[in-house]
Amino acid sequence: MADTNKETHHASAKWPPKMAVCVGTVVLQDKRVLFIRQAKGHSLAGQWSIPWGVVDNEESPEDAALRETYEESGIKAEIDGLLGIQNLRTEGWLGIIFLCHHVEGRPVSDGVEADKAAYFSLDEMDSFDEPFEPWCEWLVRRVLAGKYITIPCEPNNPYRPRRAFL
Repeated sequence: MADTNKETHHASAKWPPKMAVCVGTVVLQDKRVLFIRQAKGHSLAGQWSIPWGVVDNEESPEDAALRETYEESGIKAEIDGLLGIQNLRTEGWLGIIFLCHHVEGRPVSDGVEADKAAYFSLDEMDSFDEPFEPWCEWLVRRVLAGKYITIPCEPNNPYRPRRAFL
């Protein structure tokens, strides 16, 4: 629970407060999910993860998620809803995760951030001998087992054309 006592609560020295916002996608094609393998030199090098990236200035989280998915895997996807948010391991970093479906393309890595891209079923994940990033694996297994809910996009909101997930 947040400390709301005004005598002990100290405001941040910097305004506006800053938080790094990352976005990820769980892209479904039939009963398989898109993974990319992080390339050497990146924080998750050698591990398979969902497509991830940081939201750029002047970019919405949804647009960033679809951009990162296309850049890292060559897959065009469409957002079906918000899966959730995750406070990431690094303080001040937040992950927003969207459930998507495959629209077009075949998995091809960008050769920069990712060195491989592929769709995996649960059975393929079980028999695979390369490492999955633990949080991404946990999330994908939940999705493929049907243990999730999504919050759909609400297009008729007062801030349209900006999207709302309610």
